[in-house]
Amino acid sequence: MSKKGKRYKALLERIDRFKSYPLSDAVTLVKECATAKFDESVELHVKLGVDPRHADQQVRSTIGLPHGTGHTKKVLVIAAGEKVREAEEAGADFFGGEEKVSEIEGGWMDFDAVIATPDVMKTVGKLGRILGPRGMMPSAKTNTVTFDVASAVKEIKAGRVEFRVDKAGIIHNAVGRASFTHEQLTDNIRTLLNAIIKARPAAVKGTYLKGISIASTMGTGIKVDEVAIQKDSGE
Repeated sequence: MSKKGKRYKALLERIDRFKSYPLSDAVTLVKECATAKFDESVELHVKLGVDPRHADQQVRSTIGLPHGTGHTKKVLVIAAGEKVREAEEAGADFFGGEEKVSEIEGGWMDFDAVIATPDVMKTVGKLGRILGPRGMMPSAKTNTVTFDVASAVKEIKAGRVEFRVDKAGIIHNAVGRASFTHEQLTDNIRTLLNAIIKARPAAVKGTYLKGISIASTMGTGIKVDEVAIQKDSGE
């Protein structure tokens, strides 16, 4: 059995792991517990009352966080003709055509998001087994399959994030850095939670938000009062 270090034990003494805190208090705690020597990321974890095995209970969409995530994503655009130049001018980190597909098949993965134009999706579709498990496969639902390459690149660079429920029915997303102000983190978390609530599938019955927690990279999970969140959203 692994032993917990002194730092981690000290964090546990500051948090009641069985208590669900109001969001404002949880954000205060997550900032106080981010004591590592680097600027820790802050993540939101949401347990949903969905069965991801059913297509009509999938939860997936995108949202622009008002204060970004504190991490600039490397964007790859796979396109043809003038759209490659458009991607370059919009600030994409990498851009090209079929040669980029070949590079990915060869093991290259030095990017965080992929945008493709509809006319090259037949070729890009071969990357499903590689990009799919990483949540980076271009999709019209997340506006990453589009001819409006410039807008898509700028949105991702500005802090647009994709949220997607995993096989366990949980959504995990970065919502900022420990160095963000209390207000910035709170705004980002509320924005993402509201988007998740609005994305509730019609087929889902009963409790939708089953658990919410936030944590910094080296910190411990802090439970958030999901009942209060749902009341605030009008659900």
